[in-house]
Amino acid sequence: MKIQARINLAGPILLVLLLFAAPLVIPIYWVMILSEILIMGLMAVSFNLLLGYTGLLSFGQGAFFGLGAYTAALLLQAGHDNLFLILSAGMLVAFLGSLVIGFFSVRLDEIFFAMITLGFGMLFFSIAHNWRDVTGGSDGLPVFSSPTLNLFGNQLTFYTPNSMYYLILVSVLVGLGLLRVIVQSPFGLILKALRENKQRVSFVGGNVKRLRIAAFTISGTFTGLAGVLFCVFNTMATPGFMHWSFSAKPVIMSVIGGTGVFLGPLFGAGIFFVLEQIIIQFTENWMFFLGVVLVPIVLFFPEGVFGTLLNKFFKQEIK
Repeated sequence: MKIQARINLAGPILLVLLLFAAPLVIPIYWVMILSEILIMGLMAVSFNLLLGYTGLLSFGQGAFFGLGAYTAALLLQAGHDNLFLILSAGMLVAFLGSLVIGFFSVRLDEIFFAMITLGFGMLFFSIAHNWRDVTGGSDGLPVFSSPTLNLFGNQLTFYTPNSMYYLILVSVLVGLGLLRVIVQSPFGLILKALRENKQRVSFVGGNVKRLRIAAFTISGTFTGLAGVLFCVFNTMATPGFMHWSFSAKPVIMSVIGGTGVFLGPLFGAGIFFVLEQIIIQFTENWMFFLGVVLVPIVLFFPEGVFGTLLNKFFKQEIK
């Protein structure tokens, strides 16, 4: 048992060490790709708290990503460059947004839940697209400064790709660590019970609506963190973050990586972006070929690529 526990712990530790060492051995271009993978991986893992653990398929996750991104852009444009302020404000706005949407959405199931989250997502997209005075409309909000961090009297900036990468890496690791604690807590076990049979949870005294709202707001808050990081990384917040097509990305990443394993969506994000980089070298219609690749993944990797391999070679108990 102790040996199995050490094996389970060795993988994440090795992954973290490799991520910290990556900028020392790979070109700047791939450091930036890896930064984007980490951000979208955090969004996908946050989304999977709904899909993989609670059994709710949301198509409005982009709304919270956009709320985090626009909050960061507005604060930076106003001259507020404190990193903790920007991260906290972005997560708070995403929390409030997900609380409101979750209140109206979680009373529905399956396709009806997916449709109402899609509707709310497109509502936020329309507001961001049309409220030009605040959001910049279709042009988006450009960011001309970078957040700073006062650490033990030293003022840290994040203008270089490597420093920005380490900011993103540390933020994503903290976010993933907190999400891991949540899914392994008694609350996480109740979410799995909800996924399997919400009636039984209700019969034993569980408040299904409140539990779902809690899962929805936690997922939305960490998605907002991903949005803040992407705005700082990409120096831009655009309405496109809130479009349904952007909300489909964490769904695809989770399916590719595997919804049954905590880090499955993170690996799905990695596979997604690596495939994109390879395919666009040969054709601009990379989405077509991504669809071609997705079909065998769904057919032959029912638990996602990462989940299936983990289960096959390490007999890892999923979820």
